[in-house]
Amino acid sequence: MSLPIKFGVSTWLFTSPFQTSSIEELFPKIAEMGFDAVEIAVEDPALIDGEAVKSALQKYNLKAIVCGAFGPIRDLTNDDPAIHQICFKYIEECLDLCVMWDTGFFAGPMYSAVGKARMLPPAKRKAEWDLAVTNLRRVCDMAQRRGLEIALEPLNRFESDLVNTASDVIRLVNDIDHPSAKVILDGFHMGIEEPNVEDAIKLVGDKLIHLQVAENYRGAPGTGQTNWDAYRRGLEAINYKGTVSIESFTPNNQELAEAVCIWYPLALSQENFAIEGLNFLKQWAQ
Repeated sequence: MSLPIKFGVSTWLFTSPFQTSSIEELFPKIAEMGFDAVEIAVEDPALIDGEAVKSALQKYNLKAIVCGAFGPIRDLTNDDPAIHQICFKYIEECLDLCVMWDTGFFAGPMYSAVGKARMLPPAKRKAEWDLAVTNLRRVCDMAQRRGLEIALEPLNRFESDLVNTASDVIRLVNDIDHPSAKVILDGFHMGIEEPNVEDAIKLVGDKLIHLQVAENYRGAPGTGQTNWDAYRRGLEAINYKGTVSIESFTPNNQELAEAVCIWYPLALSQENFAIEGLNFLKQWAQ
């Protein structure tokens, strides 16, 4: 039986930052490749004309998925409340784009800044966890008022010291205790942190509203060591009906490539990466 899923691809595979001028370059290409959705990485909302994106989504028959970027000034566990306010404002802008683009959720590791990986005393770790819970409950209220959910993403140990595993993110969701708190899983991070991908997916269960995939080395799906049978068993077990998106990064933007430690091209071209990955995923889902 085929998996009842759609397929998407992240704008990060091709460009950074995504901006209005990216639309006519990317959207027709993504649609022609055969993707159902474009996962829009919103690094700076000021660079994006929301109405122009909305028109292009309709023109090319693509669904939008919205993911956030969380650096040092967007850190809900920072000691400085002023940093929290900057992050809340950014999240609010992203949520408004979700409404405009008819996207049901906003996704990302919004509990903390990416790259905070430290050995903390237990008391400090608990204080940051509690602060994340408190601030994310407020984010959930913001989302709920717009009829939206948030999808919280665990990151590998080199990118976060707070939420690394499916077990971590479910504990976070349970502590937030809000109907808008849900989960996104990313196969690259799971490949580092999870002993068993199938069990991780089953643990998250119906809280899983989005899945990002790439190979163990962040290359095109189907070209590496990933246990795709385990993914399939997990998704079948939870009756997942959402989107599976290819997320990797272009090596052609130096700042982005350095941030994600991609020092060499992972495919002949980013277009080949996307096409090869999508062809594999469509066969895998049959």
